[in-house]
Amino acid sequence: MKKIASFTIDHIKLLRGIYLSRVDEVGGDYVSTFDIRMKEPNREPVIDIPALHAMEHLAATFLRNDPEWADKTVYFGPMGCRTGNYVLFKGKLEPEDIVEIMKKLFGFIALYEGEIPGASAKDCGNYLSMDLPMAKYEAEKFLREVLENIKPENLNYPE
Repeated sequence: MKKIASFTIDHIKLLRGIYLSRVDEVGGDYVSTFDIRMKEPNREPVIDIPALHAMEHLAATFLRNDPEWADKTVYFGPMGCRTGNYVLFKGKLEPEDIVEIMKKLFGFIALYEGEIPGASAKDCGNYLSMDLPMAKYEAEKFLREVLENIKPENLNYPE
């Protein structure tokens, strides 16, 4: 079987950052999939599932309520390897196009107080598996260490 494109990225060299994973044409429009890599693969501890789950709820809610990005947001959710998240937006976009909204998003998560949206038995299939303090910690760390001073090597997959 042919390897899919995301398995051809050199994860040994991959840094934390925002990477364009793929662009698909769907019904005459484009959908851009971004790799929001919060951890260096195989070199840092991964994000725990409850923190990723809380982050997913907060990020999806934030993006779908943002005046500029609500109609462009297709999906936000965790990677199976737990080193980050995927975000899909309508349009043919580049990583540089989403840096500012990612700064806003991770700033929102880092400072969030209160009930996590959709964290109830009625609204979520595993509502007890949420860790807001760790989601806030991971978001703040990514914002401070990567997004606030993002460099070209954090926006382009390694050769």
